[in-house]
Parts: sequence; C-alpha cells; structure tokens
Amino acid sequence: MSGGSYVEPSKLTVLQFLERWLKHIKPNVTPKTHERYSDLLNKNIAQLLEANILSKLQPIDISEAYAKALESGRRDGKGGLSPHHMHRVLYTALKQAERWRLINRSPAALLEKRDRPKIEKKPVRTIDAPAAAAFDAARERRLFIPLILATLCGMRRGEITAVRWRAIDLNNAQLAVVASTEQTDAGTIREKEAKSGRARTIALPQLAVEELRRWRLVQAEELLRLGIRADDDWHVVTQADGSPLRPRSLTYAASKFLKEWKVTLHSLRHSHASHMLASNIHPKVVQERLGHSSIAITMDI
Repeated sequence: MSGGSYVEPSKLTVLQFLERWLKHIKPNVTPKTHERYSDLLNKNIAQLLEANILSKLQPIDISEAYAKALESGRRDGKGGLSPHHMHRVLYTALKQAERWRLINRSPAALLEKRDRPKIEKKPVRTIDAPAAAAFDAARERRLFIPLILATLCGMRRGEITAVRWRAIDLNNAQLAVVASTEQTDAGTIREKEAKSGRARTIALPQLAVEELRRWRLVQAEELLRLGIRADDDWHVVTQADGSPLRPRSLTYAASKFLKEWKVTLHSLRHSHASHMLASNIHPKVVQERLGHSSIAITMDI
C-alpha cells in the first residue's frame, strides 16, 4: 500500500514497504523512536534502496548500499555515514516483511556477521578533576545543578530534566532515577519510564547533597516570589518561571558553557564512569550507577 492504494507484492518497492512499515509500528513505539526510524529510513535508507523491488532485494544490494553510505552518506555531502543504525532498523523492518509473507527470507538477516556494518567507535572525551573544579564558574547559573547531576551522579540528559524532588532523599543521600524526559523534533515533550524500564537508585556524594539543599532553598524562594508554594512534585531543574527545562534547552546551555573544555553534557556522564573505574570501583557498580543494560556496554564505552 502506498498513498492508500494497493500494490501487488511482486511490484512493491522497498520505499513503499518502508512507508507501510512505519505506519504499522507507530502505535507500538515512542514518538521519539518513530521519529528516529522515519529519519533513518526516509533520509538515508530510502535514498539508497528506494528503486529496488522488495521481493527482489538481495544481500549484495544492501551491502552495496552500506558501502555507499560509508563513502558519501552524509546529507551535507561532507563525507560518509556509519550504516550501523541503518542496519538495525532495516533488519527489523525486513523481518516484518518476512512475517507478512512479502518475502521468503530477510536479505538483511542473510548478511554474514562479518559483512554487517560495525558501529564507529570514537574516542570519548572526558573531563579531568581540575577542569571539573572550574565548574564553580557556573555556580550562580541555573546550569550548575544539571552539571552536578551529570558529573557526580552520571545521569543522562533526559533523567536530569525529569527528576522531581520526591525522588530525592537528602537525609539518606539517595536519588531514585525513575523517569526520563523525551523531546521530538516537533517540540513535543513526554515523560517516560527510565531507559529500558530500569529504575535505579544513586548514592549522592556529599557535595551533591549540599548543592541540592542549597538549590532547593533558592528555588523555593523563586517560586514564592511568583506566588507559588514549592512541594515535592516540582522538577529539580526548572526555568526561572518554575516550568520544567526542556532537554534540548539543557543541551544548548550546557554546550555553550562546556565549549571551553571541548566536552558535552553527555561526556560528563562518561567522565563520571571513567573516574570511578580509575578509582578501582568494580565495573558492576559503575554499570548499575549509570543504568547500562549490561556490564559490556559500560566497559566498551
């Protein structure tokens, strides 16, 4: 089906099938995931395979498409693009085509493991202790608490913008990561479960406890001036009017501040893990603190 009209399976193109598949999965994935899949399919995979007839698609066609992506896949024309994520999405889509009996066997599944695209591993920039101390320059900014949560607790961007005071026990120095904020390209904001549905509890270092206590008083005074009484339902990280901070707004503010050290907000999370491992803390403890699904991911990154 393309544009609402029936297409014989023998004439169905890869692009027409992918359009159908995207409609099929929309109710079963998050808006952000659907947006990411659509972006990969429409802007990358479709351009490489759109003319192919689905039933005639062969592993060699996919391999050649990946090779082309690696050579000149970037949309700005400035080099190649790793096809690793493209393969993951195409593999999933073609397995559905198999279940729908549109093809006998997924050509993506027939690719030998050695022929599948490998994820491009880039060195992860981390920030050393002296540079981390320079964050004192951000103390009077609203950005300071997000930097503390990333650097000292290893929290993700969406987890930082989602955390509420009710999830923090300052007396026992604990923070429960139970939710994450997601923002689509259209600007839609939604709160969802922590990544992979894995809630976790983080032990707060003394400095984080002290700064969170200080910030809670400052925030309460800000809200009181607006005629609002603060309670545990308020987000920890807010804008001046008390509204939650959007994930991309946090990224923008952090990127401007961190530019001097050539790191990103997410790099601070990696820095936290690196410092823990350098202090001989067991990798399993680091994995659980960061919320990785496996210890292999922790050690790989």
